[in-house]
Amino acid sequence: MSSLALSQPDTVATHSRRALRTAVARDVDEHAHNLTDWEQRYDQLACGSFEGVLQEWQSEGLQIFREAGSRAVRQSCQVWPDAYWFGIEVRTMGMRINGRLVPQDVVMTRPGACEFELVTPDQHDIFGVVVQRDALQASAGRLGCQPDWRRLGQAEMLKVDAGGLDDCRHQIGALLALAGQASGQAAHAALQLRQEAVLVSLLALLDEGDIEAEAGASLLRRRRIVNDARDLALAHQESPVTVPMLCEALHVSRRTLQYCFEDVLGVSPMSYLRLLRLNGVRRALAQGDGRQPIGDIAAAWGFSNFSQFSCDYKKLFGQSPSAMLQARTSH
Repeated sequence: MSSLALSQPDTVATHSRRALRTAVARDVDEHAHNLTDWEQRYDQLACGSFEGVLQEWQSEGLQIFREAGSRAVRQSCQVWPDAYWFGIEVRTMGMRINGRLVPQDVVMTRPGACEFELVTPDQHDIFGVVVQRDALQASAGRLGCQPDWRRLGQAEMLKVDAGGLDDCRHQIGALLALAGQASGQAAHAALQLRQEAVLVSLLALLDEGDIEAEAGASLLRRRRIVNDARDLALAHQESPVTVPMLCEALHVSRRTLQYCFEDVLGVSPMSYLRLLRLNGVRRALAQGDGRQPIGDIAAAWGFSNFSQFSCDYKKLFGQSPSAMLQARTSH
C-alpha cells in the first residue's frame, strides 16, 4: 500500500541488538505480535485491507520504534515491567488513549505491567520509546532533570513544548534511519550518540512538560461501561447481545450507552460489538488448523446467516474468510 509512509519490502529482518528490525504485516494480530516484549491484542475497526509496518531498534534497557497502520484499530497494550512507555504521534490525527482524545503537543505515557487502550485512526503513524525505569532515572540524575516520578507513573498524557517535541521526533527518526543504514564500529559509536540524543530530548520534555489532569470520574464511568459491555459480549459470543440487553445488564439508558461508546471508542455500541465478533472469527481462523469449517467458526461467534457474515467479513477485512485461509496456508 503506497500511502504508508514506512512501506518496506514484505519481509521480516532477523532481530539483533543495535540492528534495525523491519516487519510488514497484512493482519492486525500479526502486526501486534511483531513488537518485541509487548502483550498486545488488536481489533480492526475500519473497512479495508490492512497493512502494518514496524521499524524497531533495541539496546540494553531501551526500545525505540516507529509503527504505522493503514486502518483504524483498537489496541489493548502492555509493556514489560519496570519500564515506561512514551508514545509520540508523527502527526496528530485524533487517536485516543484510554478513551481520551490526544491533542497536539502531547506525549502519551504508561508504566510497564499496566494494561492500557489505544484507538488509532486510518493511516496512523507513531513513534514509541520504552525505557527501563532505573536507566531513565539514572540518566535524569546525570542531566540534572527532576521529573515528578510519582505522577509520571500515573499519567496518560503530558503537555509539552511544541519545539521540544519536534526535536524529539527528529532524534527518533534520525536514530532509526541510521540504524537501518549503518554497520561496523563507527556506526556503533554514531548510534550511541543518537541514543543519547533521544534520551536527552525526551528527558527535557519530561522535565519541563505538564502532566495532564487524571481522567475525571465521568470518563472513568464511561470507560467502565464500555469495558463491561465488551466483557458481556465476549461471554455470550454464540448469542449476540442486543442494545436493550446491555442497557438492562449495565443499568443505563440507550442514550447513555450510545454516548459512552462514541466518546471512548468513536463508534456506536452495536457497530463495535459486530466488529468485535468479526475480529473474533478472523482470529479463530488465523489460529486454527484449517480443518474446522468456516461456517462453524462463524456460528460460534453468533453469525447465523453465513451469506451475510461472508459479506460483512469481506467488507471489513478486504478479503473473504476463505481467501484469508488460502493466503495464510500459502504464506
